[in-house]
Amino acid sequence: MGFIDNMRARLSPAKDKVADLARQHGDRIGDGLDKAAKTVDDRTKGKYSDRIQSGTDKAKGAVERMGKKDGEDGGRGRSGGSQQPPNSPRG
Repeated sequence: MGFIDNMRARLSPAKDKVADLARQHGDRIGDGLDKAAKTVDDRTKGKYSDRIQSGTDKAKGAVERMGKKDGEDGGRGRSGGSQQPPNSPRG
């Protein structure tokens, strides 16, 4: 067993635990991310608002992906994300 395989085997229980926590508390995690983003945005006086929002959205997406069970990707494959099909209307 190689180093990477050994590390994966050791970290697997932690990954499962994080996924369970993301499923159970995803909404609270999202609220905490929003609160942290607002605090940082206020302290930087809006100078980095677009970057803060982008980072917050990416973090929420990661929490959402962690919280999904295997096979629940909604047909998006491994890329995940919230990209819409090219012909769909934006809302």
